[in-house]
Amino acid sequence: MPVEETEIIQTAQKLGDLVAQHPAVAKFKQAQKSVAEDAEASRLLSEFDRQLETLGRQEQSGLPVTDAQRQQLETLQSRIVSHIKVKALNLAQVDFMDLMRKVSQAWQKPLAEASGAGAQGAGRVAQPRVGG
Repeated sequence: MPVEETEIIQTAQKLGDLVAQHPAVAKFKQAQKSVAEDAEASRLLSEFDRQLETLGRQEQSGLPVTDAQRQQLETLQSRIVSHIKVKALNLAQVDFMDLMRKVSQAWQKPLAEASGAGAQGAGRVAQPRVGG
């Protein structure tokens, strides 16, 4: 029996509501807020984005990135990843993305099984048997 699009959308919204209640989502949101409220972390991230943008424009205009510029960016990146609140954000993001990957795999699995069963032999070319 065919399913209506509205039923699929309603079920997806229910799934979104469930995902939003998962502890990984709350942890990720709190870590984002913590970084946003930390002046030093925000400054470091903004400076990193600014440097990346500058170097990108420089490369697009045909000018190479110097070793000094690369070193400056690496130093800034080291300071960012060692910041305690950014570390917490990165860990929370990994947990959140893992949850999202699992959810995505769960809804995609039935589609893959359905399309795999019907198309299993469709793309195959018969191979001649040798010596038999």
